[in-house]
Amino acid sequence: MSLPHFYLDKQIIELETQPEFSLRLGDDDLKHAKVLRLAPGEHIAVVDAQQDYFECEIVSFDASYPVVRIAQHLDDDARPFVVLIQGLAKGDKMETIIRHATEVGVQAFVPFACERAIVKLDDKKARAKKARWEAIAKSAAMQSGQPAIPEVCMPKRLDEVCELIKNAHAVLVCWEEAPETARLAEALHGALAAQRTPCEDARIVVVVGPEGGLTRLEIDKLLAANAYASLITLGPSILRTETAGVVAPALVLYELRR
Repeated sequence: MSLPHFYLDKQIIELETQPEFSLRLGDDDLKHAKVLRLAPGEHIAVVDAQQDYFECEIVSFDASYPVVRIAQHLDDDARPFVVLIQGLAKGDKMETIIRHATEVGVQAFVPFACERAIVKLDDKKARAKKARWEAIAKSAAMQSGQPAIPEVCMPKRLDEVCELIKNAHAVLVCWEEAPETARLAEALHGALAAQRTPCEDARIVVVVGPEGGLTRLEIDKLLAANAYASLITLGPSILRTETAGVVAPALVLYELRR
């Protein structure tokens, strides 16, 4: 059974000098811990501000912070780092994508201000959206037991995205007009084999367009930004952006773990 997960913003557990100590949870985490009604003897997983990963036993939990002792220092196994570059989508679709893609294991999100994106955000709105998306990513990470909260970036333009992807081990650009032979598994494993990069060390970027899709110019610039960038198809069906934004990274992670 998966342990409830909590994330510490400022506390470093290895610096605690007493065998029993308070977990200085943020307001949201503290509220979640109270909802769970954690009792003495129960165990939780804690990721501290140094990204160290611990299993802790609840000693007591009164009106303030839970008091815990370390049960064991968990190993955060090496795993591939998958980044989703997602074309800005309207309504609550971005929230849906971030929530479900976090659950499958995406570790960073880059909202992409594409040419055909219906949503246009000024700086103030973008910052408000980013705060909302970060809260959703954290909630989904806690629910699904991720060893880290995904990073959520501010929306980026095409030139910024191209700069960001240039050092990735593979860039997989999902496009509804990609040929049937442009298979995800072949593009992914071909890129890693060419660089002799183990799957667990790979940094993979998945690009999904908005409702209107990516333009030819965007496709060309993305492919030119990285020698291991490839167009891929997700099959014969035309997927909604909120579907592709979850399915594509899930398939990547499946292939890497397989």
